[in-house]
Amino acid sequence: MLRFSGLKTTLILAICFFGIYLLLPNFLTKEQIAAANRYLPVVPTHAIVLGLDLQGGSYVALEVDRADLIKSEVVKLRDDVRGKLREAGASISGGITIQARGVQVRIPDAGQRERALVKLRELATPVGGALGAAGPSALEVTDNGDGVVQVQLTDAGLNEKVTRAVSQAREIFERRINALGTTEPSIQQQGANRVIVQVPGLSNVSELEAILGTTAKLEFRLVAEPGANPADVDNLPSQETGGTIAVEKRVMVEGSDLTSAEPGFDPQTREPVVNFRFNLKGAQRFARATTENVGKPFAIVLDGKVVSAPRIISPITGGSGQISGQFTVESANNLAILLRSGALPAKFTVVERRTVGAGLGQDSVEAGKLAAVVASGLVVAYTIACYGVLGIIAVMALVVNVALIFGLMSVLGATLTLPGIAGIVLTVGVAVDSNVLVYERMREEAHAGRSVVNALEAGFARAFATIVDANVTTFIAGAILFFMGTGTVKGFAVTLCLGIITTVFTAFTLTRLIVASWYRWFKPKTVPI
Repeated sequence: MLRFSGLKTTLILAICFFGIYLLLPNFLTKEQIAAANRYLPVVPTHAIVLGLDLQGGSYVALEVDRADLIKSEVVKLRDDVRGKLREAGASISGGITIQARGVQVRIPDAGQRERALVKLRELATPVGGALGAAGPSALEVTDNGDGVVQVQLTDAGLNEKVTRAVSQAREIFERRINALGTTEPSIQQQGANRVIVQVPGLSNVSELEAILGTTAKLEFRLVAEPGANPADVDNLPSQETGGTIAVEKRVMVEGSDLTSAEPGFDPQTREPVVNFRFNLKGAQRFARATTENVGKPFAIVLDGKVVSAPRIISPITGGSGQISGQFTVESANNLAILLRSGALPAKFTVVERRTVGAGLGQDSVEAGKLAAVVASGLVVAYTIACYGVLGIIAVMALVVNVALIFGLMSVLGATLTLPGIAGIVLTVGVAVDSNVLVYERMREEAHAGRSVVNALEAGFARAFATIVDANVTTFIAGAILFFMGTGTVKGFAVTLCLGIITTVFTAFTLTRLIVASWYRWFKPKTVPI
């Protein structure tokens, strides 16, 4: 048990060295790391990231606007119903009427109405979108008599759309925040209708709100001609004139067809603009729209507001264009980020905002350091006082253990939070507890009359199963905290689970190697505990 081959010894020491080596970025600046890697590209680049509670930053909670989502879904439903009625060859009387949670049409002809009902019921898929699956329907199609057909969104369908919108928004928020170049943002869903965004190091919460709170829904529509049917026209506010502009409800091209959006400057006016480019589908639709409407004003609509309404001088077939509208450099850059990341599926409103100052974060760091030093110091003093030389060996393994935790956190890019520091302090106690199990077993074997080498070997051999069982159960609890918890709870779970992994290695393998080396060098006559 106390015999180690040269290969095994080398492997154990290599793991310890590599774990400590991963800590280098935490003691070097980014410039020093870059300079070192120019000559010897082996220096790790990942450092531990401090969480919001340690370095300050911004916290924003956003909630989906359910009413706006329902309104948007009803508009989509109207278009879907129109398409199904066209497929059924049904003639309607009075157009499609939009209601609070659906639409209504009147089909006088009974035969056409029956065909239309069959087609409309094709829209009523089960919640989740799986055809043929059991479960509540997302839509309810009813024949109210006198030729009136009603298509309504069900509660189950609306709840599913809210959940899906929040899930999609979370991904879009993540792309937007990453485009800002911030470090380790935390973006999590809370409940069924909220998203929590935490960005360490970003002190300007207004900038964060500007990026997150805008839907960035870009549309290209034609300006309505005088005398157009009011039912087919939207009167939207104009960013250029300050009044309103009548634009057609029909969307010629959508912003979802954009492949890129970059801030720039107009070569003639030198004003900030946003240059965009469409994908193949969008380029074809944009070319067709501009070719068929030469000479007409073309409204660029962003979030229900007309940014500009230039006249189409000639067909635009290159698949690219420019958005201008009295932008500042910052607003043009933010708009480009929003357009690149995609439009939100619904409007989100900020329901809570909070800024954690760097001073408060520094206070947390100092408090965490003090707690860690005091707790570790007491553990070290108690261990050495109780077990003497073997206690010193346990402390040596403990130092390596903590270094390995921070090394793993660095390479994984994990975020260190104040509860994470608590997890490390707890790991210190757990690691020493594993050594206590080994040493107490050694003491029992020595009191039973075994020789020194047999007592040392038995201590490790017979305590191993107990150490593994205790740490596995704690690891399971930590894993549950990680997958079920949010925010700072995850920070605690990460350090706890990493600490358990390193504890099993250091408290059993590394400590045993050091004890074996100590025994070979000093040849003690008794177990020193």
